[in-house]
Amino acid sequence: MATDATRLPGEGIFLGRAMADGWPHPAIVTVRDGVVVDITSKTAPTSRDVCEKPDPAAYIASVEGKPLGTLVDIAANSLSASRDTTRPYLVSPIDLQAVKAAGVTFVVSLLERVIEEQARGSAEKAEAIRADIASLIGHDLSKLKPGSDEAMAVKAKLIERGVWSQYLEVGIGPDAEIFTKCQPMASVGFGADVGLHPISTWNNPEPEVAVVVASSGQIVGATLGNDVNLRDVEGRSALLLGKAKDNNASASLGPFIRLFDAGFSLSDVESAVVSLKVEGQDGFVLDGASSMSEISRSPEELVASAIGSHHQYPEGFVLYLGTMFAPVKDRGEAGKGFTHQIGDVVTISTEKLGALVNRVRLSSDCAPWTYGAGQLMRDLAKAGLI
Repeated sequence: MATDATRLPGEGIFLGRAMADGWPHPAIVTVRDGVVVDITSKTAPTSRDVCEKPDPAAYIASVEGKPLGTLVDIAANSLSASRDTTRPYLVSPIDLQAVKAAGVTFVVSLLERVIEEQARGSAEKAEAIRADIASLIGHDLSKLKPGSDEAMAVKAKLIERGVWSQYLEVGIGPDAEIFTKCQPMASVGFGADVGLHPISTWNNPEPEVAVVVASSGQIVGATLGNDVNLRDVEGRSALLLGKAKDNNASASLGPFIRLFDAGFSLSDVESAVVSLKVEGQDGFVLDGASSMSEISRSPEELVASAIGSHHQYPEGFVLYLGTMFAPVKDRGEAGKGFTHQIGDVVTISTEKLGALVNRVRLSSDCAPWTYGAGQLMRDLAKAGLI
């Protein structure tokens, strides 16, 4: 794997975290001229503290720091299967923030999956059902606003056709699906193993953009995420969502948060094309892409569903925005579709956020989560930073 695998743009204000054996605590870092710089300070000893600044990008641009090594070298060490933990490596750029996710946020792909489900694998039936539904609700659903009168009319017609489901309810209904992906401090970063629950036999990556939100509700930046999903577990019952989504090493974020500034804004998030590549040890390769421009609820709407008078986040939060990509390429027996194999390398990338790379293992074989918020606070206090 190329040592420049993060593929960060040449410009931008980036916030991340790094660690190495013997360090008293994770370091808050940025990237300057290809060098990873430690900017940990008393005024901002955590990622959360930087994101709570009135202008996080301006703070990072002006704060002093010390070089830790080149991004190329640190990224290569982070990604290596034989990572040298005595040298710096990247970890999740998120620490004390809550980690939330939005589901079913792309109406077009959602309805297409419903059509496929109704057709039960028959291409001829799929075309007939697609034409039937199109005659009822039209062909272009990309502008359908969830919760609108038009959406409710679509809902009524789909119920009449017998194709309604709880997923369609949150896809085009008035309320967004917002759930907890993992606990604060539990996400993993660039180069880490991502975990699948051992009971799962049908699963997939979910390549997403995640926005970073301050406690005020202001969106301050964005990063990439892999919302690892167990399709068989969630498919058994939506009430098993926690088991399908929240397991050891099942939430990946990184490589860095790109903070909003004059050169990067929410409009860049809304127009991003998210690419996915899965490379298996068996020689299998899966490529795909999804466009954020087709999202049915805007990032601001999804954030407003999560935070407000109804719910506060004093440490801020990161919110996975969802994906329209559902891999169906057969892997092995025809008609069985895609599922992960141990050792898969997953690369999620966009032009302005770089690339997030992880290897797939069982959650029970990934490094256990042992470093939580309490230990971080004790370590920062011992270092005189809080």
